[in-house]
Amino acid sequence: MSPRFIRIGAASPALTLAGLAAAAEHATPREARALFDQAVKYLQVNGPDKAWKAFNNRSGPFVKKDLYVYVIDRKGTYIANGAAPAELVGLNVLDTVDAAGTPLFRQMIAVTDKQPEANVRYVWLNRQSNRVEPKVAWLHREGDYVVGVGYHAPRSTADDARKLLDAASAQVKKLGMAQAVKNFNAPRGGFVRDDLYVFAINLATGKFEAHGMNPKWTGTDATDLHDVEGHPLVSDMLAIARDKGEGTVDYVWRNPVTNAVERKRTFVRRENGSLIGVGFYNE
Repeated sequence: MSPRFIRIGAASPALTLAGLAAAAEHATPREARALFDQAVKYLQVNGPDKAWKAFNNRSGPFVKKDLYVYVIDRKGTYIANGAAPAELVGLNVLDTVDAAGTPLFRQMIAVTDKQPEANVRYVWLNRQSNRVEPKVAWLHREGDYVVGVGYHAPRSTADDARKLLDAASAQVKKLGMAQAVKNFNAPRGGFVRDDLYVFAINLATGKFEAHGMNPKWTGTDATDLHDVEGHPLVSDMLAIARDKGEGTVDYVWRNPVTNAVERKRTFVRRENGSLIGVGFYNE
C-alpha cells in the first residue's frame, strides 16, 4: 500500500482528525498534558472497554476545547478518537503521512516501542485557521495500544528565534564550527524546531556550512540567493555579519511548515569566521 497523505481540503474522513470544531478555543500545552494524564489514569483504572467508550464520547470529559483523546493499536487501527469516532474508529491509518510527508502513525508506534511514554512533533491541519501548523502529541503505550493527546504548537516568535541563535552560538563556542554544523544539519536534532532552523555560511567562501531545513545545500554557494521579490538576502546578511557582527534582515521566504511564502525576519551573527542565522515568520 502506498503512503496516504491527508490533503488539505480533501473530503477525507481522516481529515476530521484535526477538526474538532471550527470555533473551538485553543488549548495550552499544559491543558493537553493534563488531559493526557487524565486519560492514561482512566484507562489504567477502568480498563479498555470503559475507556474507549469514554474517549469516543464527543460530549464527555475527554473532549476539551480543541483537545481530544485518540487510541490506535499496534497495527495502526483507530480504537478511539474523540474528534470523529463514527468516521475514524476501525480505520487503519498505519501508512498515512502528515502534511510534511512523515509516516506519523508508524512513528508513534515505533517511539512507544522503545519507551512507554513519549512525545512526537508533526505537521497537521488546524481547522480553526485552515492552515497547516506544527502539532505536538503526548503518547503512552498501554499493552497493545497507544494513547495520544495532541495540541497545536504556537508559531515561533522573535524571542524563540533569538534563543535558538544564542543556543547555536553557544554550540560553536563549545564544540567548534566543524562539530556544530553537524548538529545544525541534523533534521531531528535540537536545532530544527517546527518553523525554526539554524543555517551557517562561511564568511570567506560564501558557501553554506549548514542549513537545518535543507542540509543538501551544505557546500553550495549562498551568495546569489534572492528571495521571491528579488532581494539579495544572503549578500545583505554577509555584509551585516562582516561589518557589524550581528543584525537583522527582512525578506520573503517559504515557510517549511505552512508551505506558504511569508514575510521573514532573520537574526544573523558572526561567529568564528562564519555567519550563523535563525529567522522567524511574520503572519
